[in-house]
Amino acid sequence: MAELSDEIHKIKETFETSMEELRQKREELALQVKLGSMEAREDWEALEHKMRDLETKWHQFQSKAGLHESAENLGAAMKILGTELKNGYQRLKGAL
Repeated sequence: MAELSDEIHKIKETFETSMEELRQKREELALQVKLGSMEAREDWEALEHKMRDLETKWHQFQSKAGLHESAENLGAAMKILGTELKNGYQRLKGAL
């Protein structure tokens, strides 16, 4: 049981850090996107949708952290979405 608690705590710390980094990149790009091309705005909207999904899954994870299987599934989904967002923000920044 302590292993599970440690694992959940580690996932929580990792994603709190990742979420903060993503939010910061998001803020930096928001202004640039407003001034950018239509393609950049479309990419931004797709990334915003993924960010909302990630935040929803993060809240689900926090509320179900005591359930081992749910925590693993949500953790994996959050990792994938986080990576997609990070890569998308980097791609968008390069396009602007």
